[in-house]
Amino acid sequence: MKRRVLLAVGVLLTGLVSPAAARAADPLEYVALGDSSAAGPLILPQINLPCLRSAANYPHVAAEQLGARLTDVTCSGAEISDFSGKQFGFVPPQYSALKSTTDLVTVAIGANDSGLFQAALSCLNLLPAPAGVSCKARYTAGGTDQLAASIAASAPALGRALDRIHELAPNARILVTGYGTYIRPDGCFPRVPVWPVDANYLQGTIDNLNRMIATQAAAHNATYVDLRTPSIGHDTCSPVSERWLEALLPASDAAPLHPTRQGMSAFAAVVAAAAK
Repeated sequence: MKRRVLLAVGVLLTGLVSPAAARAADPLEYVALGDSSAAGPLILPQINLPCLRSAANYPHVAAEQLGARLTDVTCSGAEISDFSGKQFGFVPPQYSALKSTTDLVTVAIGANDSGLFQAALSCLNLLPAPAGVSCKARYTAGGTDQLAASIAASAPALGRALDRIHELAPNARILVTGYGTYIRPDGCFPRVPVWPVDANYLQGTIDNLNRMIATQAAAHNATYVDLRTPSIGHDTCSPVSERWLEALLPASDAAPLHPTRQGMSAFAAVVAAAAK
């Protein structure tokens, strides 16, 4: 009789504890959304050629550190509209990866919406001043900063995107990553062929984009993750061994003006810490 009572109690306790234990044992469900700053173009191994997505990008490294199950839909060239539409006409909308069971979402977006990458390339000057045209002078001609205006114009779309992520993944924590320190004050001409005035303008524009992203994150119940501060001293002017963001002429398996393998690892540690 005593044995039967103990068995019954054991069965009852098992029934009560098992669901919670099962939930605790389930890995974190992590979805990574975003552009090439998260996708990792050219960093080997590449696991999605249309999107130039790397298995060594920060979502993959952070997922490993967190023991999370990752769905990575980051895609090079992505804009906010590609969250809801088909990028290149055939890549599924990034929102399609989100579920009610999603626990964590990272979002890296905004640079392509403001035309920042193309602007950076247009700031290259192989000859020292004044043998060329300052991109700052060009983008601020007439008293209006075109890039600043573009960043401001994209802010509402980012806010709506964060709201939509909450709707599609109502139980998820949302981390919105900014962009790193790409070039130090006054640059390092001619190693990176950008005039000092334009180096300061470019990084100032990136900082402006980061402020917009941080503001939208705060206003839409998301957490902003600063990648600018930890990457100071690891910009495109840095020695190869210390570089988190690749220079115009790559010295590693990374696309120009994008995170390096070392940078992805460093950014992953920042993201994983923010997720805990």
